[in-house]
Parts: sequence; C-alpha cells; structure tokens
Amino acid sequence: MKNIYKALADFQQEVPVIHKGTQGYGYTYADLPAIFEVINPILKKHKLGFTQLLDGDAIKTIIFHTESGESLESSTNIPQNVSLAKMNDFQVLGSAITYIRRYALSSALGLVTDKDTDASGDQTKKQVTQQVPTPKRLTPEQVKAIPQSEVLSSLQTVLKTYTLQPSEKALIEKRIKELSK
Repeated sequence: MKNIYKALADFQQEVPVIHKGTQGYGYTYADLPAIFEVINPILKKHKLGFTQLLDGDAIKTIIFHTESGESLESSTNIPQNVSLAKMNDFQVLGSAITYIRRYALSSALGLVTDKDTDASGDQTKKQVTQQVPTPKRLTPEQVKAIPQSEVLSSLQTVLKTYTLQPSEKALIEKRIKELSK
C-alpha cells in the first residue's frame, strides 16, 4: 500500500482549497464539476483515479493507484425516506447521491471544498416525540402502477440535473429509451 499512500500524500500537498460560488440555502459550496475541474489533472499527475459506485443503499468511493493497482475504499449510506419540498422521490434520490458523492470524495481525498461551519451554529437538543416509522417499500405491483410519463419525466430530470458516472448515465438513458417507445 506504500504506492497509493505516497501518491495520495503528494496529491494532497498540491491540491488547493476548492471553494466555488455555488449557492445553497444560506451557504456556498464547490459542486462536483468544480471539484473535478481542479482534482482530475492533479490526480492524473500522481497516477491516481477514483470511481464512485452505487452499492445497495450506499455509495462506495474507491481511490486507486493506476500503476500498482492499490486502492482505498469507503462506503457512505444514502439516507432513506427523505422528502424535499417540490421534489419527487427520484429527484430527492438524485440530490442525495450527488450530495454524498461530493462529500465522500472530498473526505476520501482530504479535500477542503467549503468553509468549515459545522460547529458554528447554536446547539439545541432535539426532542424525540415519536418513534420513526419503518420505511414503506413499494411492491412490484405499485411500481408498475406508476404512470410511465411520470417515470420518464423524473428520469429526464435526473439526467439533466445531476452529474452522473458514465455507467449511471447509460442506465438512465437506456430506461428513458425503453419508456419512450
């Protein structure tokens, strides 16, 4: 593992703080394209690469050394049963995947991509008023009952809105083609 650790340390010494002006709700952050723009040439220089794979309810981030084949892996769970205003389930999932990819990659590579404000807010105790219900899963029959136009529209939105791995993009494009027939 000495090759990947040395290459990663050399990469970390060279990569700058990546702070771009993508606006969130009350904060700014570096989005995935901004991160890729900075890190890809430096990763290549140090013979490093990465991939991020969907693995059940998690995203697996793999950093690899192209010459030795050595790799480091990290897995981050995708939160389930989250709802966001004005977003359908597919959009929420796409948003969660993009968010987790950004932070998992930043963590694995040791990147600084936004201002560290994690401990600056007022701390309050959360009061638990009820037990969280068990997640409701759709049956295959319920999935089949979703109108094709809704599924098609949601997939097109995910494709236009999010930065995807080539394999993810190909899978969604294939499904869109099937639904468009």
